[in-house]
Amino acid sequence: MSPLISSIAWVRRGVAAENPEKYNLDEKELERVQKLARIELEDAQVELQRANEAAQDMDNRSDDEEEEGDSTIDEDDNDGSWEDASDDDRMDEDAVEPEPKPKNSKPKKSVQDDPDGLAEYNLDDYDEEKTGAASGVFSNIKGLTYYRTNDEDPYITLKEDDDEAERAELQVQSTDNMIVTAKTEDEVSHLDVYIYNDSDENLYVHHDILLPSFPLCLEWLDFPPTAPTASTEPVAQQAGNFIAVGTFEPEIEIWSLDVTEAIYPTLILGRPDKSASHVPVPLGTGKKKRKQTKARDPSSEHHVDAVLGLSWNRAHRNIFASASADATVKIWDLAGGGGKALRSFDLHRDKVQSVQWNLAQPEVLLTGSYDHTVRVFDSRDPGKAVGAVIGADVEALRWDPWEPMAFYVSLEDGNVHYFDARTLSALPASGSLPAPTKSRFTLSAHTGAASALDVNPHVRGCIATGGADKLVKIWNVEVDGDAVNASMVTSRNLEIVRTLYFAPEEETHSILIVQSAGKSLYRWILP
Repeated sequence: MSPLISSIAWVRRGVAAENPEKYNLDEKELERVQKLARIELEDAQVELQRANEAAQDMDNRSDDEEEEGDSTIDEDDNDGSWEDASDDDRMDEDAVEPEPKPKNSKPKKSVQDDPDGLAEYNLDDYDEEKTGAASGVFSNIKGLTYYRTNDEDPYITLKEDDDEAERAELQVQSTDNMIVTAKTEDEVSHLDVYIYNDSDENLYVHHDILLPSFPLCLEWLDFPPTAPTASTEPVAQQAGNFIAVGTFEPEIEIWSLDVTEAIYPTLILGRPDKSASHVPVPLGTGKKKRKQTKARDPSSEHHVDAVLGLSWNRAHRNIFASASADATVKIWDLAGGGGKALRSFDLHRDKVQSVQWNLAQPEVLLTGSYDHTVRVFDSRDPGKAVGAVIGADVEALRWDPWEPMAFYVSLEDGNVHYFDARTLSALPASGSLPAPTKSRFTLSAHTGAASALDVNPHVRGCIATGGADKLVKIWNVEVDGDAVNASMVTSRNLEIVRTLYFAPEEETHSILIVQSAGKSLYRWILP
């Protein structure tokens, strides 16, 4: 299986630690991991119990079938039955107990058994080790001292400089960007953390992080997720360098990018700890195995299906949003431990593909779903949500940083629509949907799905799209009141495009990173 990159994320300059820490599994960390991983053991126990019950049911049914089959045999037919032998046919033997012999002793050989006269040398026991006596080169040396490392040995004055060289290799400069890619190869998923320096155009893998499940989406954040009592600092003063990962599992993992060789995430959002309702249940317990499982019970506290979209609130830095295949959108408080969601919204009828916080009004959310709708709502009052009906599944969403209430949406049919949320109306909660909503303008961007979309935050009207037609296109959009003019500036033929992102800094605003369906990660410097 060739490597597959499923998502990418930029990390702006200056936020990464200059000297990343190496993961240390001390007693405190082990205790934290045990608390986070406890539910995994409970899940395994629940699944084992259910498997045992299913196996017991199968055994009971097999026994019933055998009893029904045995009842058809003639009870008077005993020709094939076993009979015990009579006592007369048994032989009486006198039991003679041997005399006890010393342990490991062997009988002496007679002259007839040893015609060569070698018995006195005891060659048969030559290879056997003698027990009870100390042996070895250092058996008679007392007070031998052992040091775990050469640094602890006072007699070694020339210390090794391997640690210094390793620290120099892992050092991150203030002018370095990080690019995080979610990659899967040979059924093993991991994050590759790249270092990119624009001045020398250097791009290399700094370190990687193993993942337990196939990654679907990434979102960078600088707020350190903690337990409710883990930090006493005000929220505004807390900062870090973290990446959130959504996978086929219902949980959201948050990893520190300033820690190398990490084996467990900093925090897991949405991990239930009081119920086993999230554990998948087999559809049947018959003799034929079934890979399908029953749908998990919906919950307002955590997701019960794959996490498809993530969005971090840059104004309220401890607030995080997620979109899931369970047709819900949830809000999390990163300062509260992440065990339960703060709010849960079920405005959509099908999988929610994407979610985005508004840049100017940080309480407003934009969501897109496979039910062919997009919704805009205030998270404090979701009952007043408005939306638009579109003609295909949503692929990507982006707010327009230059028009606070306008947004772009790319679709599976290759079109890109531009809407103004102030002109949208409420959609029915049930029943059939109305006709597709008219957008301010529509781009026929690609032949096939328009799978990737991004808006340049530093160049007004510059957007990039990518699609299944293996093209990446740069567009210039000019908005003047009600008049909108959009034109393609340039394009490039690459591979099937999955996602693309502009660099976050103004100094590197012309750099576009493109992730293809293959193993390639492209960098395009726009003119």
